[in-house]
Amino acid sequence: MVVGLTGGIGSGKSTVARLFMDLGVPVYISDDRAKLLMNTSQELRLQIIELLGANSYNDNGLNRDFIASKVFNDKDLLSSLNNIVHPAVQKDFNSWQNNQMHSYVVKEAAVLFENGSYKMCDFMLLVVAPKLLRLQRVRKRDNITEEQVLERMNNQWDDARKMSLSDAVIENINLTDLEDSVLRIHKHLTIRISRGW
Repeated sequence: MVVGLTGGIGSGKSTVARLFMDLGVPVYISDDRAKLLMNTSQELRLQIIELLGANSYNDNGLNRDFIASKVFNDKDLLSSLNNIVHPAVQKDFNSWQNNQMHSYVVKEAAVLFENGSYKMCDFMLLVVAPKLLRLQRVRKRDNITEEQVLERMNNQWDDARKMSLSDAVIENINLTDLEDSVLRIHKHLTIRISRGW
């Protein structure tokens, strides 16, 4: 079983992913794998340079600041970049999944709904949190302005739209409640799988 894990920026999906890992569940972190693939795949590198220019890479590899500055205010360019990266990530995920022995795996990604890959998941789990709390978390984590956080939020679907397509929703306000919620979902999934879904 493939469990899709998603949530808007600052919702705390990375924390939820870690909690699943603590339970022994294999978790695929799409963003980390995408960065790795963009740095190591010659094919991806050439396609990204063709789309965004030679400054997409520097001596350290992927020039994330340059790429972010190009795509965050240009939805067409962002879509073109995603059309290059997402198929490569999906292929990498399929290969990774085939090597896992657990009864279910978690695929964590910020844009599972936006890019349509939620359709390849058997169960969708959405992490939500109040907008103000999300703003505070991202500003503290990334050391950026409120305006920059809001720009990123605007590139994602709102929670109401995601909720309508989710099988379960976890609210992430405090860690104790979050741990309880993840454990409850884990037990629910384990029972469902034992019964043949």
